[in-house]
Amino acid sequence: MSAAPWAVVFGGPSPEHEISILTGLQAERVLTDAGDAVLPLYWAPSGDWYLVPNGTEASDYLEGAPKDSKLLDVRLSGDSGFFVKKRLGSDRLDIEAALLCFHGGVGEGGGAAALFDIMGVPATGSTLFAGAVGMDKLAFGGLMEGAGIPTLARRAVSQHTAPEFPAPYIVKPRFGGSSIGIEIAQDLETARALAVGSPHLKNGAVVEPYRPQLVDLNIGFRTYPHLEITDLERPLRSGSDESGLYSYAEKYLAGGAGSEAGLASAPREFPANVAAGIADTAAELARRVADVTRLTGIVRVDLLLDESTGELFVNEVNSIPGALSLYLWAPKHPALVVLRDALIEARDRRVVFPQAGHGGGVALRAAGGISSKLLGLGGR
Repeated sequence: MSAAPWAVVFGGPSPEHEISILTGLQAERVLTDAGDAVLPLYWAPSGDWYLVPNGTEASDYLEGAPKDSKLLDVRLSGDSGFFVKKRLGSDRLDIEAALLCFHGGVGEGGGAAALFDIMGVPATGSTLFAGAVGMDKLAFGGLMEGAGIPTLARRAVSQHTAPEFPAPYIVKPRFGGSSIGIEIAQDLETARALAVGSPHLKNGAVVEPYRPQLVDLNIGFRTYPHLEITDLERPLRSGSDESGLYSYAEKYLAGGAGSEAGLASAPREFPANVAAGIADTAAELARRVADVTRLTGIVRVDLLLDESTGELFVNEVNSIPGALSLYLWAPKHPALVVLRDALIEARDRRVVFPQAGHGGGVALRAAGGISSKLLGLGGR
């Protein structure tokens, strides 16, 4: 157990806000049931932060922050951290380490990592830089190609250039989760129109070859106390959908009612029943993804398998996966062990980038007057 309470942090501005709540509440329950002290912190869609009561349910968030929640101040300078607002002054929350349960958006995309780093609060998950690459499908695809890791070709939807592979295409948001806003386009003109008209695609879209015969596979890794890989999972889609797309409803809402629906209870084949050698290849690809991305914490890698050829492709990576992929770890470790290890990693193996240097004032002394540097910048 920790000296100060752990924090479990969830919500955030994202289309996957509700799934983040479910993940956070499950993680909080695992830790508190084991006797750990936990501060549940909720980032509301309004942008406000709250300390919410322990033991809340999903339905408590239908109208916003639950009853008896306490509004927080977030301070980034001076005595930085989270503070509970009071009529006279405020009380600082002492946090040993924070378990980040954001999905999608700025939370998973590196923003939360930067925020907690500025506040000096150790937090699980990856650095700002690694998280941002994981959330940018174009950058992640390019990184895989550059590292020689097998992946489907992925190109930006552009009004000026065309992908080198033929239609039809899968069109995905460049910045976002793996199951929201995905469309199928029969030609480039349609893909371009979708990229302009869809609210999920207008901030950036990518296209991939549409190959409906490919099978989804998932595998996880964690980086503390050492790099470790889970068994291979095959999510099972509904028989009514032959599009080849793994939808948001199938991913998160399948498996019946309750807080675990679509997360731990979604239909799956685990371990996946695949041809000989596929599971070993998937594990090796996961190790290579961990190595090249520098992602840390609890990570899930999404793969695509062509069963007719045995080809295996890395599709996407989830730096903060739904339900923190605890169901993938169940055969190897209890959920409590996985969560505590992630928090201990954040506390004891925090990634710190060099900050010293800054030139020692050499550039400032040699700069001269700023007015002289503006000459020629005003145009004709």
